[in-house]
Amino acid sequence: MKNKVVVVVLAAALAAGMTAMAGCGQKAVESANNAADAVVSAAEEAADTAEEALSEAADEAADPVAEVDALIEAIQVQEWTEDTTANCEAAKAAYDALTDDQKAELEDPDYFGLDTGDASADDPLNQDEIGENELLVVSFGTSFNESRATDIGGVEKALAEAYPDWSVRRAFTAQIIINHVMARDGEVIDNVDQALQRAIDNGVKNLVIQPTHLMHGAEYDELTAAVDAVKDQFESVKIAEPLMGTVGADVSEINADKEAAAKAMVEEAVKVAGADSIDALAADGTAIVFMGHGTSHEANITYDQMQTQMEQLGYKNVFIGTVEGEPEDTECSVVIGKVKDAGFTKVILRPMMVVAGDHANNDMAGEDEDSWVSMFNASGNFESVDTQIEGLGRIPAIEQMYVEHTGAVIE
Repeated sequence: MKNKVVVVVLAAALAAGMTAMAGCGQKAVESANNAADAVVSAAEEAADTAEEALSEAADEAADPVAEVDALIEAIQVQEWTEDTTANCEAAKAAYDALTDDQKAELEDPDYFGLDTGDASADDPLNQDEIGENELLVVSFGTSFNESRATDIGGVEKALAEAYPDWSVRRAFTAQIIINHVMARDGEVIDNVDQALQRAIDNGVKNLVIQPTHLMHGAEYDELTAAVDAVKDQFESVKIAEPLMGTVGADVSEINADKEAAAKAMVEEAVKVAGADSIDALAADGTAIVFMGHGTSHEANITYDQMQTQMEQLGYKNVFIGTVEGEPEDTECSVVIGKVKDAGFTKVILRPMMVVAGDHANNDMAGEDEDSWVSMFNASGNFESVDTQIEGLGRIPAIEQMYVEHTGAVIE
């Protein structure tokens, strides 16, 4: 209000000056008065606008919910900086200071509030004193604590047991996920650059890297580039194959890794469904749909190759889809059409991903209308649509495949 008064007073003074300058003529006086009124009116409007802006800025600065929203947005980035740790700590402290009602008003109340399991059950594997031989397990990562410990941790534990002379360590490629886990749970997970630097600082001589990625996609390429940049710091560096091995040139070109993965995936899905066999499910009118991530990378042909593999194994009621709909014939609506046209009336959805994280819980099994379970139900083509929210990493046969891939480069 004080600012408004000052502006109006100055405007009035300016108007008076204009009147004095106008001289003694009646018309000149009227003209000057009109001009003065216009100046005062404009000044009052400008003062009101300024006062409103200042008020809004003050309200926003004093709004703790808006502050937490801004802090969360600041740490949802893929690039690590020197401020990352402090920003994560600040976001958590500001969130903890909110009331329950305020937490419910956040743009993403699940960022800190969603219960995804006990974080303390997970080992981030970021310890020093590594020794000469390190086995670095590189994953995309997940903020779902139970899945991180069971799916990613399952692969890591299998590798540690198989190769006791090698120190198993972890790296995630998704900085956004690393930040989420750090802010919410205080768990610090190395990104790839940090993990490689940790190995260098610890004097590791022989470095073996086992990616838990499914294929030679964009993340595998980025991992290879990061390793190439520091490989001269070690006596030997080797990168093992991802789960499904080499990509192949076309849809028909499959390999032993894809066959082994297909068998393991289907066997586990059948077991969780409580059925005797995949044929028994087919006879009951039940199809299994595996939902992968999808990618614009040329490696996306892997998904069509897996469909080919399922067909060659005689799994007529198994279908492959992707969240991203890349390749196009793996998009949800297309898969719904395939299952319907094949005559199946019941569906089991299961992720074809190492972890059962955000995609499995939300994109596949979530309550929103654009989740896969919602879209399958909304199609009206099926009597039932069930979900199995389990990642590939907890399947013993899949863990053994990673063990074998690691062994191939260690030996």
